[in-house]
Amino acid sequence: MWMQAINRKLIRDLWRIKGQVLAISLVIAAAVCVYVMYMGTFESLRLTQSAYYDRYRFADVFVSLKRAPLSLDERIRRIPGVADAELRVSVSVTLDMEGMSEPAVGRLVSIPTNRQATLNDLFIRSGRYIDPSRRNEILVNEGFALAHDLAPGDTISAVINGHKRSLEIAGIALSPEFLYTIRPGDIMPDDARYGILWMDRQELAAAFDMEGGFNDVALRLMAGASEEEAIAHVDRILERYGGLGAIPRSLQLSHWYLNNELVQLQNFGTIIPIIFLAIAAFLLNVVLGRIIAVQREQIAELKALGYSNFEVGLHYYKWSLLVALIGIAIGLAAGSWLATNMLELYNQFFRFPVLEFRISPNVIAIATLVSLAAAMLGARGAVLRAVRLPPAEAMRPQAPALYRVSLVERIGLGQWISTPTRMIIRNISRRPLRSALSTIGIAFGAAMMIVGMFFLDSMHYAMDVQFNVAQRHDLMVSFVEPAAPRSLYEIASLEGVMHLEPMRSVPARLRFGHRERQVGITGLIDGSDLNRVIDSNLEQVSLPPDGLVLSTKLAEILDVSEGDTMTMEVLEGRRPVRQVVVAQIVEEFMGTSAYMEIGALRRVMREGRVLSGAYLQVDRAGIDDLYSRLKATPAVVGVALKDAAIQSFRDTVEQNMAIIIFFNQIFSSIIAFGVIYNAARISLSERRWELASLRVMGFTRGEISYILLGEFAILTALAVPLGLVIGYGLAALTVATVGDTELYRIPLVVGSETFATAAAGVILAAVVSGLVVRRRLDHLDLVAVLKTRE
Repeated sequence: MWMQAINRKLIRDLWRIKGQVLAISLVIAAAVCVYVMYMGTFESLRLTQSAYYDRYRFADVFVSLKRAPLSLDERIRRIPGVADAELRVSVSVTLDMEGMSEPAVGRLVSIPTNRQATLNDLFIRSGRYIDPSRRNEILVNEGFALAHDLAPGDTISAVINGHKRSLEIAGIALSPEFLYTIRPGDIMPDDARYGILWMDRQELAAAFDMEGGFNDVALRLMAGASEEEAIAHVDRILERYGGLGAIPRSLQLSHWYLNNELVQLQNFGTIIPIIFLAIAAFLLNVVLGRIIAVQREQIAELKALGYSNFEVGLHYYKWSLLVALIGIAIGLAAGSWLATNMLELYNQFFRFPVLEFRISPNVIAIATLVSLAAAMLGARGAVLRAVRLPPAEAMRPQAPALYRVSLVERIGLGQWISTPTRMIIRNISRRPLRSALSTIGIAFGAAMMIVGMFFLDSMHYAMDVQFNVAQRHDLMVSFVEPAAPRSLYEIASLEGVMHLEPMRSVPARLRFGHRERQVGITGLIDGSDLNRVIDSNLEQVSLPPDGLVLSTKLAEILDVSEGDTMTMEVLEGRRPVRQVVVAQIVEEFMGTSAYMEIGALRRVMREGRVLSGAYLQVDRAGIDDLYSRLKATPAVVGVALKDAAIQSFRDTVEQNMAIIIFFNQIFSSIIAFGVIYNAARISLSERRWELASLRVMGFTRGEISYILLGEFAILTALAVPLGLVIGYGLAALTVATVGDTELYRIPLVVGSETFATAAAGVILAAVVSGLVVRRRLDHLDLVAVLKTRE
């Protein structure tokens, strides 16, 4: 019966302050929702990825080469650990798309004449497989088809080996090899300007004089086989045929991008909920502490009636746990629903045939247990005070706070302020700890607003540095094969080209100790104006006459420092192997890059003035004519537009980030309001007797509202700058924990608009909370309040 009675008290206590209970529950719900949303999306994408890879036989090793005879097929299949091999023809071509003046790039990949199971198999989204009896039929990847509103039966114009051909679309397809369709060398995908086209093997080989040969290999390994040994074997076989170095699945471009996105998604799902739960624990501690202070006599009576310290402590722990359970229930439901929607949004970037949605019991269990632990931790201090309170002492009301002349009055300003204002200032100064806790609580509301918004500031800054400070060219032209200087002169002579600079790029394998990474080494002229290597101060780096300049992320992957000597194995031409010094390491926000002075790179290659492409500054007035000339130039295989890269960045990264920021902002707003509303309600609860007494003494409703809300306004004014500082610190913590992947690094940038929006959001939440409290203040039952013993 005793436990039934104390449980009834628990329910009544919760109902009496249901507004505060709901506010705290929503903070916990926000943390649980964020965790379930991110981790549910992460697990579902991992499950979908794994199922798709297995069903459509995604390869484990990939290698490109110049040309090798098909007679090597059996030798490659006999490599220890190889379960299956696919020898293909794969070539980049220029596409002339209707409605688009600039040239697009298509990657033609060979497929068997008759439909059969292959590595990196195709899922036909619409249409059909190619018909061997019909020439010039292709399959097109879904992203490119959607970008150009293409459907089966439509045609695409392509420049194939110098000849313009019309290709008819038989079907729209997906492949695990191109989940994330991005052109090699680009930072972001651009479905409008880069597409994957699958073509009959015999027809494609004939078009590029590859009958009886291949230039691309995909390997599937047996379970437990050594990836390193398989790569070493296939490299030895293909080296003499211009092999560009085999890479494992982990470095295959589409898989690499997808994995980086998933890692960041997982990181977001870890750090953000921790911050939310820390704030919830703080709120629980403050609210429960006030409840225990008010219920001193009730605690004494419970102990006098025979309830043990354990039972009293359990009672208040139950209070905290019930609040947490309400939040957990809301968070699990909302998080599951949001995860399904977020999964659909991610599928716009990573195209899967079928989405597998799952939230594992582990995610639910972790969200529940961590939230309950945060609730227990938040209640711990208040519960200990209740347990340690002797019954005799608890029967006595708390000693009233000492009133002193405030500092404002001591310095002679008291005569200039009204009596209600003097009461506000004295009340703040007589309870400094309570005032400080309220200020900190409100400050956390502002801080979370900043955490929810600063990512866009960071990405805008990174984009500005990348595309305006470092990359100052308008176009980058790539050649089919490394070309002689006359190709540069031919490009320079085109109408509309105002200035250009050469570029040399070679694939290489960098080794340092047991670490290695296959990258493209970009050779630039020292003092390049159109594509500059810059340091953390945004100053241009002078490329050394010898040695490498590495991005910080690549240096971290290889575990090298400036001055270290590493092995550079070039995977092109004569394939020289050189020992090179790491001359400098520079901060870059996107990708993993390596640079050399173009003359130094040519000396490594032991070649003349060979070019891979050029950076162009053009007259935009005649840009369409220039595009037409470039489309018709057989030596040109690709044209990368900076404006298109910027737009692609916005469409991809900003849209992706916008999803995360949108949800973070919603939850941050909930937390901000929850914190501020609780602070206002606690303030009212603590001063009900005092304010009722003032009303009886003749103070008007407006005056007592001014006394309460004026104090709250001062605390909010103090909290806003503190919250901005805390928010900046939390933003730095977030960047340090989730903002560093191989795909991009998030710089710590918080713009003035973000600070202003956070401050305005807190002030708005304070005004709304103040109006709610004012309404309750206007309806105070003076008789009932004055009967309460404080």
